Amino acid sequence: MAGMTRRSFVKTLGLGLPMAGAAGGGAIRASSADRPNVLWIYIEDTSPWMRYCGDGLAATPRVDELAAQGAAFSNCRMPAAVCSPVRSAIITGCMQTTLGIHNHRSSRMKDPPIVLPPRVKTVPEIFRAAGYFTFNSGKDDYNFAYDRNALYAGDYTEHEFYGKTGKKIDWTARAPGAPFFGQIQLSGGKHNGKIGNPTDPAKVGVPPYYPDHPIYRREIARHYDQIRLTDAEIGGILDRLKADGLYENTIVFVFSDHGCRLPRHKQFLYDGGLHVPLLIAWPGNPGAVRPGTRRDDLVSGLDISATTLALAGFPVPDWMESRDMLRRDYKREFIIAARDRCDYTIDRIRAVRTPNFKYLRNFMTDRPYLQPQYRDGDDYLELLRRLNAEGKLNPAQAAFASAKRPAEELYNLENDPHEIRNLAGDPIYDLVLDKMRARLERWMVETDDKGRYPESPETLRSVLGRWKEKCVNPEYDAVRG
Repeated sequence: MAGMTRRSFVKTLGLGLPMAGAAGGGAIRASSADRPNVLWIYIEDTSPWMRYCGDGLAATPRVDELAAQGAAFSNCRMPAAVCSPVRSAIITGCMQTTLGIHNHRSSRMKDPPIVLPPRVKTVPEIFRAAGYFTFNSGKDDYNFAYDRNALYAGDYTEHEFYGKTGKKIDWTARAPGAPFFGQIQLSGGKHNGKIGNPTDPAKVGVPPYYPDHPIYRREIARHYDQIRLTDAEIGGILDRLKADGLYENTIVFVFSDHGCRLPRHKQFLYDGGLHVPLLIAWPGNPGAVRPGTRRDDLVSGLDISATTLALAGFPVPDWMESRDMLRRDYKREFIIAARDRCDYTIDRIRAVRTPNFKYLRNFMTDRPYLQPQYRDGDDYLELLRRLNAEGKLNPAQAAFASAKRPAEELYNLENDPHEIRNLAGDPIYDLVLDKMRARLERWMVETDDKGRYPESPETLRSVLGRWKEKCVNPEYDAVRG
């Protein structure tokens, strides 16, 4: 994107350019009969509290095994902190805000459809055009209109809230010898399973932005247990690949859509919501993914798309904002993340993260962070509200529970990894603030960030019809009745 103007970038999306190396933009044909398989093990709501990221409280032997056989990324941040915008971005290789697919759970069954530009093809469509068998076992959760039969094989169900959900299917459904691109969805931070020897809440660390209370210790300990359960599920998938003789020639990605469900993590743009695990391995091709690689540089989860295509031997489409993170010249000087409407709650936040600083722009300062949301009634959220009302939170904890929020936030991540000391307004950091602000403003213009435009009355009316009395933001007033 460096040096690309808004006009040239939007033209690339709208009018389309053929993929580099594709004749006339047609289907790509791989010349090798021994094409690699690709499997995305896609985890929900999971923070990277794992040994390879420096946290050894939860034993994750299968993640450790995969890390030893490939590349483990300890500094991956997603382009959003809620599932459908992230999934929409990764499946297209474009920021959700560029394509207008940024509002959580848009373009569902009764919603006005959001249509992708003609030249924007999803990752499974690119693989399918090249003769791959493609499947997705679990939810799609994409914020645009699409024909699922053009993306994946197998049966699926449609739900007004969740969108399309694929039934259980994997590589065993393909024709013998056909290469596959597949996604297996794991519940991760939504896992309700029981585990032997559960994590002792007394042994967990409590971030300073939460009260050190048994409820938060319970939630944090539970997430460690969910990570252990997920590790076992990952191991089961890897064992099945090995049993079927596919492991060596399968490129395996393991990653989460965003961080755990706790407040200030999920749906928000602090690192607790954006920081996720990411591992890539190709056991049979150590030249492509060198075993034991540890990557601590800043990478964007958006780059999973381009990296997948490049590893499988496909040229990366010119219109993708995604980049191949395994290229030697790969570098992200900064990444962008966005928060927009989540379910019925209208909001707009943007974040710019560099290796050392985080800048957040809150565009709706009249609204508290803790607007009405799907977690209302959960004890860990209500505890935060109650303790704040009683004046029992310290300033770091009370900031997120306050009635208003600042227009800008700036954090020095080297000195303040928990993002609790806002430096916006500190004259020592004025130059840093100006630079980060300028980066965001330039990016919003160059990519034509669709979050700058209000949703249509038709869309708001559809959201109101789905959520009814939960739609309390003033934007709904014009479409009531």
